[in-house]
Amino acid sequence: EKAMQAADETFKTWKKVDPAIRADVLFKAAAIIRRRKHEFSALLTKEAGKPWAEADADTAEAIDFLEYYGRQMLRIKNGQPVESRPGEYNRYDYIPLGIGIVISPWNFPFAIMAGTTVAALVTGNTVLLKPASTTPVVAYKFIEVLEQAGLPAGAVNFVPGSGAEVGDYLVDHPKTRFISFTGSRDVGLRINQRASVLNDGQIWIKRVIAEMGGKDTIVVDKEADLELAAQSIVKSAFGFSGQKCSACSRAVIVEDVYDTVVNRVIELTNTLTVGDPSDFNNYMATVIDQAAFNKVTEYIEIG
Repeated sequence: EKAMQAADETFKTWKKVDPAIRADVLFKAAAIIRRRKHEFSALLTKEAGKPWAEADADTAEAIDFLEYYGRQMLRIKNGQPVESRPGEYNRYDYIPLGIGIVISPWNFPFAIMAGTTVAALVTGNTVLLKPASTTPVVAYKFIEVLEQAGLPAGAVNFVPGSGAEVGDYLVDHPKTRFISFTGSRDVGLRINQRASVLNDGQIWIKRVIAEMGGKDTIVVDKEADLELAAQSIVKSAFGFSGQKCSACSRAVIVEDVYDTVVNRVIELTNTLTVGDPSDFNNYMATVIDQAAFNKVTEYIEIG
């Protein structure tokens, strides 16, 4: 509740800050992270078990989000014209809404967490950031960077904890204006349902942006580059141990080339190296926790 009150109070002034100044905070934060890139990548390797190449990409994407949303703010800060009739001048402007809740995932604990947080901040909103319970440290370090870059205290508030305890409270709160969630389908639907309820003291209808789990397919026709297809299946299925909504979880292969592709996929899979994520030579490392390990094991047993 203290974090919510801090965000509410800071919103009164942060929303009035010149958009160019808000964008400059993002650019400064990007520069800081760029200088400390390997530090953050090492943290992702330690906390999330990301192999070094995956961790490096996660950090690079976080930097890109800071640059992108900062520049988007500069593009839209003066509004945009709308087609007008004779005698009319129509335009639309973006205005800050208020307090946003960011519930970020553990599989991209830096990139998605950073992108969803700064998109809300640079547009003049304040944020309560609830990172995934398994990867809170990188979120805390990111907030330190934002404050070092000039973000005022209270603009972003670190609220770690379980989804059932902390997440529900934030979603239900009458001062919450919008929720950005990345995670499972079940949790996303739960958030959407709870956010639709009008609570005592609530003025505005809450907005929900939910990026949820996927079931992704690679289709291979007989005219396809079969070597590229096999490589793509393996890369998509086993990158970060398959722990992402974009991972290939099924392949649909035309019968004429089925055996050729499957045999090549098996060959490539057998070459994958598994071990310590800090070892540059390892392609795969651990899954995020015991529950994830148990789930993978169950699928293997099902066949």
